Amino acid sequence: MSEQSFTDHFLIAMPALDDPNFQRTVTYICEHNSNGAMGIVINRPTDVSLGELLEHTEIETELAEVAARTVFMGGPVQQDRGFVLHTPGDTWDSTLAISGQAAVTTSRDILAAIATASGPERFMVALGYAGWGAGQLEQEMAENAWLCGPASADILFDLDVESRWQAAAALLGVDLTLLSGDAGHA
Repeated sequence: MSEQSFTDHFLIAMPALDDPNFQRTVTYICEHNSNGAMGIVINRPTDVSLGELLEHTEIETELAEVAARTVFMGGPVQQDRGFVLHTPGDTWDSTLAISGQAAVTTSRDILAAIATASGPERFMVALGYAGWGAGQLEQEMAENAWLCGPASADILFDLDVESRWQAAAALLGVDLTLLSGDAGHA
């Protein structure tokens, strides 16, 4: 069996998944290989504004629309670390190019650019990430904890947060409201 990579895919929590870290979440998979997987949850807003985060990192912004942006909880791992999901283009100090529609950057220079409106046009900022060890994500997929499907930049960057879980599943033709929370076995 050939190994499938879920890089640049959405991982959509099934209704029965009751892990509080991932219940009703959509995770954008930034990297998936034989060593494991790493992703950013894209529909868990925090009560932290980007302005507060920038202030904490001693970066100033005079742009109200930047300061008002919501920071997301990207996952339970390294919640003190910032991750910027963004459209590719410019080069930053620490960027992982994921696909033609997205990259993730962890260096401070991108935040400084965002603060002056010279950063990427489309972006979201998250604290922490979701991580899986070797074979762990594949095992969870086999247990039907997740749906996996192609990612969409529109859902990732533009769609309102409350609609992302259903919209990501709809890309696969799945209506999550019709799925039972009970797992069945034949």
